[in-house]
Amino acid sequence: MRAAFAAAAAGAGAFPDEDELLPARSGCTIEDHVIAGNVEEFRKDFISRIWLTYREEFPQIEGSALTTDCGWGCTLRTGQMLLAQGLILHFLGRAWTWPDALNIENSDSESWTSNTVKKFTASFEASLSGERELKTPTISLKEKIERYSDDREMQNEIYHRKIISWFGDSPLALFGLHQLIEYGKKSGKKAGDWYGPAVVAHILRKAVEEARHPDLKGITIYVAQDCTVYSSDVIDKQCTSMASDNTNDKAVIILVPVRLGGERTNADYLDFVKGILSLEYCVGIIGGKPKQSYYFAGFQDDSLIYMDPHYCQSFVDVSIKDFPLETFHCPSPKKMSFRKMDPSCTIGFYCRNVQDFKRASEEITKMLKISSKEKYPLFTFVNGHSRDYDFTSTTTSEEDLFSEDEKKRIKRFSTEEFVLL
Repeated sequence: MRAAFAAAAAGAGAFPDEDELLPARSGCTIEDHVIAGNVEEFRKDFISRIWLTYREEFPQIEGSALTTDCGWGCTLRTGQMLLAQGLILHFLGRAWTWPDALNIENSDSESWTSNTVKKFTASFEASLSGERELKTPTISLKEKIERYSDDREMQNEIYHRKIISWFGDSPLALFGLHQLIEYGKKSGKKAGDWYGPAVVAHILRKAVEEARHPDLKGITIYVAQDCTVYSSDVIDKQCTSMASDNTNDKAVIILVPVRLGGERTNADYLDFVKGILSLEYCVGIIGGKPKQSYYFAGFQDDSLIYMDPHYCQSFVDVSIKDFPLETFHCPSPKKMSFRKMDPSCTIGFYCRNVQDFKRASEEITKMLKISSKEKYPLFTFVNGHSRDYDFTSTTTSEEDLFSEDEKKRIKRFSTEEFVLL
């Protein structure tokens, strides 16, 4: 799977309407590979990304009567999509695409959209009578893969399904809504609340840190502190192994909460955002319009290409063998003018190892310097640890998943208060 893609303007014409589906006839570029007029390649790449939307009739969320997140869970869903993209890169690589992607591309998108959008209204009815639980496999996914060592496509499909199952709407799903809400409680959030992109970044970090699955030992998440990435802190996380016999450094997903302006997004940041989305390391942006979150994955001219979580689909039990995949893949990309973007967002990057992180930090730093018209860039990479700059180091324990320092930072971000230089 490619890290990001951009739909070029050549041959696409002008499309003044906002939030519309991308046209069927447009030139597309994916990273630096130009696909002149080949919309199928673009759509296959887009549809292969994991799409996570509102769901209804899932097992009741503990401590509430809610069996749906319709109307309030969109930022959690866009955070899930960003994490899912990072896991796709980690396990399947940037070149992977879902073989069945174009089989759902030909569906009537207008009919499909009208049917799903009718389910927007949140359901507050009692929970399902039958309790559904996600049965976590007792053996490592890598052990399962060995049975299909002669069939690469089968190996990839096992990982594909496994990644989706980690985001199932069940209390036992590692990165499912139920688990994310539990971590959110540590920062004062509860089911039914609206979550900002910075709060979701910290929730995702906790979810990955606490995941006790053998296949996830090789990946971690780092969240930038006050728009600063401390390189030594990142490398320390990458080199801390959960297994004493494992000396390999970990992959890392770096999440950077930023603000692209004051009350409205500053148009001067457009080229920077387009540049970031063009980097091979980028796994997308948790953003959107005010109080409406989207997962931004690319751009076309001055518009952003996104995946929309605001479709209330029915619960899918991912513990069932060969559960249907179609509702986890978006059949049509949408675009939105950059000027309508909410300034508060979280940018994500994936680095496979320490050397990859060092290369990424150099490339991103160059882009930050080029795009920064003022003295101060949007965020920075600095050498050393956060403690070297008189910041309290963040520590966690089983009793308190968020340290006091983290709680203060999350509370500040949750009110969307940023210092603008």
